[in-house]
Amino acid sequence: MFGIGDAISDWIKGLFIDGIMANFTGMFSDMNERVGDIASQVGQTPAGWNAGIFALIRTLSETVIIPIAGMILTFVLCYELIHLIIEKNNMHEFDTFNLFKWMFKTFCAVYILTHTFDIVMFVFALAQNAVNSASGVISGSLDMNIAMADIAEQLAVMGVGELIGLFFESAILRVVMKAVSVCVFLIVYGRMIEIYLTISVAPIPLSTMANREWGSVGNSYLKSLFALAFQGFLIMVCVAIYAALLQGIADAESIHKAVWGCMGYTVLLCFILFKTGSMAKSLFSAH
Repeated sequence: MFGIGDAISDWIKGLFIDGIMANFTGMFSDMNERVGDIASQVGQTPAGWNAGIFALIRTLSETVIIPIAGMILTFVLCYELIHLIIEKNNMHEFDTFNLFKWMFKTFCAVYILTHTFDIVMFVFALAQNAVNSASGVISGSLDMNIAMADIAEQLAVMGVGELIGLFFESAILRVVMKAVSVCVFLIVYGRMIEIYLTISVAPIPLSTMANREWGSVGNSYLKSLFALAFQGFLIMVCVAIYAALLQGIADAESIHKAVWGCMGYTVLLCFILFKTGSMAKSLFSAH
C-alpha cells in the first residue's frame, strides 16, 4: 500500500517538476532572445535596418518634402537678404562684404538641403560606431539556464504542496515575462519607426538654418536627431547593466528568490528602456 502511495506521490511530483522546468525554460527564452537581439537592432543605421522602408522614406522626402523645404529656404534667404540691406540704415551704411556673406550663407544652405540624407546618415553612422564598440565591451551571459543549472536538484527535494505552489507561481511569472518581452520589442522597433518618421521631414527643419532667428528650428531638429541616434548607446548600457545583475542570480538562496529576482531585474530593464528616449533628449537638450 505504501509502495503504491509513494509511486503515486513520485508520479505527481514528476508531473509538477516537468511543468515547472518547462515554465522556467520558456519563461526567459523570449526575453533572452529579445535582449540578445537588441545589440544587432540598435546598431543598425536606418538604411541598414530595413532598406525597403529607407528607400520609401527617401523617395517621399525627395519628391514631397524637398520642394516644400525649397520654398521655405527661398523665403528664409530672401528674409535674410532684406534684413542685411535694411540693417545698416537702409543701405546708407551698406557694406559690400555683407552681400558676399549672404552668398556664402546661400551656398551653405543649398548644400545642406541637397545633402540632407548624407548629413542624417553621418549622425547615425557616428552613433552606430559607438553602439558597436559598446556591444564588444558587454560581457556575461543573458542565459538564465546557466544561473539556475541546479534547479532540478532543488525541485527533487520539495514536497508536493510546495511544487504545486511553485508551479502556479512560475506559470504566472511566465505570462508576465512574455508581456515584458513584448514591451522590449515595442521599444526597440518603435525607436526605429520614430527614426524613419523623423528623417522623412529632415529637409524642412534643415532649410531654416541659414537664418539666425529661424535657425533654432534646424538646431532643435539636429539635437533630436542626435538624441535618437545615441538612444541606442543608452540601450546598450542598460543591457550591459542587466547582464551584470543577472550574474548575481546564481547566488540566490532558493528558486523563489532567483526567479523573482530575475523577473524584477527584467521589469526594471523594461522600465529603464522606456526612459532612454527622454534621457537622450535631456542629454542633448532636445525638445
